[in-house]
Order: sequence, then C-alpha cells, then structure tokens
Amino acid sequence: EFDVCSSDLQKACRAGGCARGARADGPVSGKHINIALFIPHEGCPHQCSFCNQKSISGALKKPRAADVSAAVETALRTLRTRDCAGAQLAFFGGSFTAIDRAYMRELLDAAQPYLERGQIAGIRVSTRPDAVETDVLSLLKQSGVTAIELGAQSMDDRVLLQNGRGHTAREVESAARRIREMGFELGLQMMTGLPGDTPAGAENTLCQLLSLEPDTMRIYPTIVLEGTLLAKQYLSGTYLPQLLEEAVSLCASLLLRCEEAGVPVIRLGLHAGGDVEKGYIAGPWHPAFRELCEGEIYYQNALYALRECLPEGSKAALRVAPHCVSQMAGQHRRNLKRLKEQGFDCRIAADAGCKQYEVKAGRQI
Repeated sequence: EFDVCSSDLQKACRAGGCARGARADGPVSGKHINIALFIPHEGCPHQCSFCNQKSISGALKKPRAADVSAAVETALRTLRTRDCAGAQLAFFGGSFTAIDRAYMRELLDAAQPYLERGQIAGIRVSTRPDAVETDVLSLLKQSGVTAIELGAQSMDDRVLLQNGRGHTAREVESAARRIREMGFELGLQMMTGLPGDTPAGAENTLCQLLSLEPDTMRIYPTIVLEGTLLAKQYLSGTYLPQLLEEAVSLCASLLLRCEEAGVPVIRLGLHAGGDVEKGYIAGPWHPAFRELCEGEIYYQNALYALRECLPEGSKAALRVAPHCVSQMAGQHRRNLKRLKEQGFDCRIAADAGCKQYEVKAGRQI
C-alpha cells in the first residue's frame, strides 16, 4: 500500500505548548484583501533602527481624502464585486492612532460612503502599542474601523530599547487587551533578526504574542534599508543581518506555530514592490519569501516521513494536497534536489485526502 507513513503539521511542530489551543474553525485559508494606502512615518514619535517607510511602501507623500476615494474606486473597477465587498480599506506605514485628529477624520470620512453602500467590509489601521487610548479607539469604532494591527516587533524590552521602539512589552499586552475589549479584530506584527535578538528570542516573542489571542499575525525578517540607523550599523560592522537560509528556517518554524494555534499569518516577509529593491542594502529579502518558508516546511515534513518508513537509496513517492505540489517541489525543484542528496529519489503526486503541510510517503510503484 502507498500510504505507509505520513508527516503532518502536528508531527513537525516542536513540543512547547506556548500557543493557545487551536480554534474550532482551524487556520483561516481564505483570501485577505486590503485596499492599502501608506502614510509613511505619520504619527510616529520615534525613528526605529530599521525603519524607512518610504522605501518599504514607495509612498513619497501622505494621502488625502481624494486619494482614499481614488484607491477604492480603482479597486471597485479592477476587483470582482464579490472580492471588493470583502475587502478592507487599510492605512499602513505610520501610527494611525497618533496622527493629527483633523487629518485622521479627513481620511476616515472619505471612506464612509463606501462603508454605507457595503462596497468595502471595513477599515484596517496599523499603529504603535503606546498610542491606543480609549478615546481614540472610540473614534475609530464610530468611524467603521474594524481591525487594528500593533507593531510589537519584539517582546524583549532589551531588544525594543536597543532598536529605538519607544515602548515596552507590557504596553503591547495592555494595548492588545484594550483593542480586543473594544471589539476590534486584533493583528500583531513581529520581526526576526533585530539587533540584540536571537532565534530563541523570536520564538519567545511569538509565544507571548499568541497568548494575546490575535486574529492575524505578520512576520517580517529584518532588512537593512538605506537611510536607517541599521544601515550605518551594518556598514560599520556592528550589525550582522540574518542569512536568507537562516531567516527561512526560523520563519518556517514561526509560521507552523501560528498555523497550529489557528492564527493566520497574512504577511510573511516584506512585500515586493515599492522601493524595497532600490533601498535594499543587506538582509534576507526575497520577493517570494513566504513560498520559501512553505517549501521549507514541506521539505522537513517529507524528510521526516521518508526516514520513518524507507531506507536511503529508495525511489519514493510523495503525496500532498493538490494545491501544494509546487511548495513540495520547492523553487526550481530545490526540495527534490535536496531530498535526492539525502538519498531519496522522489516524485510528487496530488492527494485530495492530504491536509495542508501533510506529506504521505511510500515506495514508487
């Protein structure tokens, strides 16, 4: 029989139990659509060591009400009606809850007609953990904001201080509780490879963030961008960024922990586009970083399954979910080449009975 051995998410995850119990509905797999507008550095009282929002977003000026309308109208023309009705208007890049109130109202008021007509599902904003007092949350609630993302980055106060974040881990915890109590969807963001941090520190940060019961997560490896303090530290030799392989291995592990907890990771690695490529100096940036991480998970699961049931030198067959065949093969069939180096000559087949990240292994027939 083919189905000799199987390696799934649960087997691949290391023991530790830091994540809360999986939700009844399991990991969210549907599309997450944002109509994004960037407000680079607006409202930010600090300059973090790694931050150059203009390079990350490509935005050179802050948007106005007309830009909000233009962005939604463009989405209405280009997205299917069904997709657009489930999309959120998103204000990223700055600390939305800390910007000038008149400017905040201008942006939120411009979105109201689309909310009232049901053309967008809600509004998503990103902000700092020390800028979510009850009065501003009430304003956001009244204006149709449905989700708030906190840039936590680390839960180690020493790392936060070293990178100029200007807030503490305790403020992340209290802000997250306040956001959930007010009925907002909670998103949390973290980084790996920050100065002063370690892989173990990143694992601990994720454990603490998952304990706050977020609805979504974003995970970003630290990239050295021009115009930042980190760039000066890198060029002077006082900061060494993660290698791409190191970041992929670590972030694959973090992704698995989130999946196990039922918390979707809606962004893994900086998005391609904007001026990232132009401003890039060093660090583990890749335009398909998430694909690399998912491929790493499949490679590790396949290797586990193969070693459990077949001797080296075997011609093996691997079965995975139909939509995961390319992740199992890896970019440029990298995973198949790596498995061959480990003594397993593999081919891949689709199996509708497989769950995400599950790999079934057996001899080729």
